[in-house]
Amino acid sequence: MKQEKLLEELQFKTSRSSGPGGQHVNKTESRVTVIFNLMASQAVTQAEKELLLAKLSSQLNQNGELQLSCEESRSQYKNKETVTQRLLKLLMKNLIVPKKRKKTKISKLAKQKRLEKKKRQAQKKIDRKKPRLDD
Repeated sequence: MKQEKLLEELQFKTSRSSGPGGQHVNKTESRVTVIFNLMASQAVTQAEKELLLAKLSSQLNQNGELQLSCEESRSQYKNKETVTQRLLKLLMKNLIVPKKRKKTKISKLAKQKRLEKKKRQAQKKIDRKKPRLDD
């Protein structure tokens, strides 16, 4: 994935932020929404697209677009930087291919020790019982 090319493909929308802030919040558009069209992207290879589609399917809309918003700061510039970093981090995190699990066997000695421990524990419980007198 090429970050420079990816950053060129991003679309940004601004809107009025919610929450406290007095008159400032009512007249400025400080919330920033970034839209990344995964399907039309040239910065991501086909294999990476398939991996991202599988992992991010719940976060994509019908058009195959990923949308993230940020309204933490009163500054539109800071929100734009924050949301861009979040998007890059999300994409990088989901591009990591997990290692395949190697099947392992329990050793014979480990099995033997476990069974011996079970036998000792069972014998301990038996020894704690009161003896039966009806024999």
